[in-house]
Amino acid sequence: MARISVVIITCNRREQLRETLAHMTSLPDAAPIFVADNGSADGTADMVAREFPGVRLFRLAENLGAVARNVAVEEVTTPYVAFCDDDTTWQPGALTRAAEILDAYPGLGSVTGRCLVEPGLAEDPITPELRESPVPGPDWLPGPALLGIMAGLTAVRVSAFREVGGFSTRMWLGGEEELFALDLAARGWWMCWAEDVVIHHAPSKLRDPRHRRRLGIRNTLWTLLLRRPWPAVFRRGRDVLRTAPRDAATAAALLDVLRGLPGVLRDRRVVPPHVEHGLRLLEAPQRASKARRYVG
Repeated sequence: MARISVVIITCNRREQLRETLAHMTSLPDAAPIFVADNGSADGTADMVAREFPGVRLFRLAENLGAVARNVAVEEVTTPYVAFCDDDTTWQPGALTRAAEILDAYPGLGSVTGRCLVEPGLAEDPITPELRESPVPGPDWLPGPALLGIMAGLTAVRVSAFREVGGFSTRMWLGGEEELFALDLAARGWWMCWAEDVVIHHAPSKLRDPRHRRRLGIRNTLWTLLLRRPWPAVFRRGRDVLRTAPRDAATAAALLDVLRGLPGVLRDRRVVPPHVEHGLRLLEAPQRASKARRYVG
């Protein structure tokens, strides 16, 4: 029986999703595949139903962003779920390997794989940070300990996902993984990176980089306010804004932060000291990182 399922979220990327599904449904891993269509207006859902009848399709009436993953995971019956974007493809054997790692280490909540960017298959710029993560972890951990994930590259233990409530409705999309990962860590789940779990990424051209930057800045600052001690909020928040363009998108992000501030402060719950220690160790590489800057 299958040990891992795949959940893909999409919105108005019919042709790219077709290519992704053609790849994912042909894998020898034979994982059940769930597609949550975020209210596409380009016929995406009809294409999936017509051309990939073996895929479980969710036709969502509106764009739920990352929360669409929650909808699909509610129906997953395997112990693990691999998240996949409509522009990422898990390579042959990667799903099976991720399930084997999660089987072998019951304290592991997630495994994030190695991302190669098409067409040249160079490593994603974030990879060195994951491979060389300074976060301290237990000796049994099968790879570098993480305090963050990239959803399209990550397999998650379904029980851990449900324990933390999945992805936040507040975050919607864009850096939504940060809060999810911190909540996993706060509940004692470990996360790691695995060199031999390989995913390809063919970045979609159908995106609005300024809008994504607005969401990313907003969600990063909200996550700081929700989970970090006040000195870290101001220190890390300054680092984020220092590298962001001073334009309308950044200003709109700050306005969004202020508008949501009452609810964010009401739900503020600082992570345990051992998690904060790991986050402090990550600040220097994050400060020097070009991959983490909101510059689009």
